[in-house]
Amino acid sequence: MKAVVVETYDTIDHILLKEVPLPEVAAGEVRVRVQAASVGFVDGLKVQGLYQTKDLLPFTPGSEFAGVVDAKATDVEGFARGVPVMGRARSGGLAEYISVPAAALEVTPEGIAPAAAASFRANYLTSLYALTERGALCKGENLLVLGASGGVGIAAVQIGKLLGARVVAAASTEEKRKFAARFGADATVDYTQSGWRDEFKRITGGHGADVIFDPIGGDVALQAFRSIAWRGRHLVVGFASGKIPALPFNLPLLKGGTLMGVDLAQIGLREPEIHARAMALLSTWLREQKLIPVVGQVFAFEDFREAFKAMTSRAAMGKMVVQIS
Repeated sequence: MKAVVVETYDTIDHILLKEVPLPEVAAGEVRVRVQAASVGFVDGLKVQGLYQTKDLLPFTPGSEFAGVVDAKATDVEGFARGVPVMGRARSGGLAEYISVPAAALEVTPEGIAPAAAASFRANYLTSLYALTERGALCKGENLLVLGASGGVGIAAVQIGKLLGARVVAAASTEEKRKFAARFGADATVDYTQSGWRDEFKRITGGHGADVIFDPIGGDVALQAFRSIAWRGRHLVVGFASGKIPALPFNLPLLKGGTLMGVDLAQIGLREPEIHARAMALLSTWLREQKLIPVVGQVFAFEDFREAFKAMTSRAAMGKMVVQIS
């Protein structure tokens, strides 16, 4: 079978698509014929060896995928051959086949295409956990989403609306702001403009942000914290800007604000009950089509490098997906 193989940590231009053996099916596992796999910011860091934890070489990137069941171990119940499934693993998604524990999979709801199914778990679980378990977002509160057109940002916009918040999407171009509005944002601001905080103040009637969802970092994160409401919650999700800001401690004191971190990799390990509850709610929304994952661009398997490049470009909107078969 074919798979993207990282033999040395490097830029995506030097990563190859290679022939590798079909993965075995160990006890408790299901082998999936992959139809689509998504590419996220973490995948880009892992390929270069820049993520906080490193995958052992050689490895195949891609943590989210969707496809159909190809085979399963004798001790696995359900998951008949040919059943459409979607899943999440540490790595291995950018391949024609992947073997994972059965617990890592769920049946894809009817009407959800493989590209959308492969764009679901990481971004939407991160957003739901951040907004409910960390940010305690309440109906009627003001939610400011930075980088609102990106994969995790647009997920926060959608979930914020489902939770009843007033969502203000911050994005750098008119096209991105229109994109966020199309998926539910009540208002938008251009955070590249020097007076964007004044515009945000006007939108919220001087109240500010009850919750800030921040996958960007950098200077815009500091500016956003200065617009936080009393008892506001700033959710640190990532640093897509490439810069980790340093928050002056007098700001939380003056604002009565709270800075909270959100790490998807820790949720299942440290809070398994919360993880299960959040996934159950997301799956219900998905089945009822109250929530449809936003797919940005879809790339052919042989063009996987372009998916990585698009994901890191300033023009990226939604989740980048590679179509495997």
